[in-house]
Amino acid sequence: MSKKEKGNGFFGEFKKFILRGNVMDMAVGVIVGGAFTAIVQSLNEDILTPILGIFGGTDFSNLTVTLGEGENAPVLQYGNFITAVINFLITALVIFFIIKGINKISDKLKKKEEEAPKMKKCTYCKSEIAIDATRCPHCTSNLE
Repeated sequence: MSKKEKGNGFFGEFKKFILRGNVMDMAVGVIVGGAFTAIVQSLNEDILTPILGIFGGTDFSNLTVTLGEGENAPVLQYGNFITAVINFLITALVIFFIIKGINKISDKLKKKEEEAPKMKKCTYCKSEIAIDATRCPHCTSNLE
C-alpha cells in the first residue's frame, strides 16, 4: 500500500492536524480574541481616553516628539504607545475578571458534585454500599 492510500502522506497528516479539536479550538480563540481586541480598543479610544483627557487635559494619541529638524525628521508617537499599554491593561483586567468568574462557577459546580452522597446504607444489614446499587453485595438483599 502506498502512503496516499493509507492517508499518511503530507496532505493526510495536514488534514489530521487541522481537524484535531485543539487546533480548531485555537482557531476559534484567535478569532474571538481579535474581535475582543477591537472591543477593548474602542472602549479605550472612544470612552476612556476622552474621560482621562478631561482630568489630565491630554489626548494620548496626539503625544509626539520630533527627532531632529526638517520635513523628513523622524517622529516618535509615544502617545500611541501609551494607548497600546492602556489597551493591554484593560484587556488583561477584563480577561482576569472573566477567568475569575468562570473559576468561581466551576468551583460551585464541583462542590455540588462532592456534596452528593456516593454511598448509602443497606436497609437490611446496614453495610455501606454504592448509591446506585440495586442489590447489597454483603447480604444480597434486593434494595428498593
